[in-house]
Amino acid sequence: MEINGLPLHPLVVHAAVVFGPLGALLALAYVSLPSRRDQLRWPMLGLVVVAGLSILAAYLTGRYFLTQRPELKQLPGVSTHRARARVLLAVTSAFTLVGVATAWLHTRTGVVRVLLLTLLGLSAAGTLVMVVLTGDAGARAVWGQ
Repeated sequence: MEINGLPLHPLVVHAAVVFGPLGALLALAYVSLPSRRDQLRWPMLGLVVVAGLSILAAYLTGRYFLTQRPELKQLPGVSTHRARARVLLAVTSAFTLVGVATAWLHTRTGVVRVLLLTLLGLSAAGTLVMVVLTGDAGARAVWGQ
């Protein structure tokens, strides 16, 4: 799990930090701009899936990185970063599932649409917040307070 001797986790994290918020912001645009939903449907779906996969990859490479370098667990802030990463994975998994369901059921109306849009908005906001908090904790763990 290295590229040119560099651990994969710090490299993959960049994708998660870019695609997570982009997917969340596009999902929030989908929720809040009803007149643009038809145009936003497929880009939103693509970014939601890429965001989910990149955050999953960051989580898995982070776990592997710590098994290879257990001394890093002693750094201040690593436990906070790990705890937030677990929450981020759960929130993003829900976000990805809701995003796919929303795109799949795009033409539905009534209660189904309201429920999907509400869940999509909440999970997108949660993903956005958790990407920032998790990334901040990771940066502080590596670079210090």
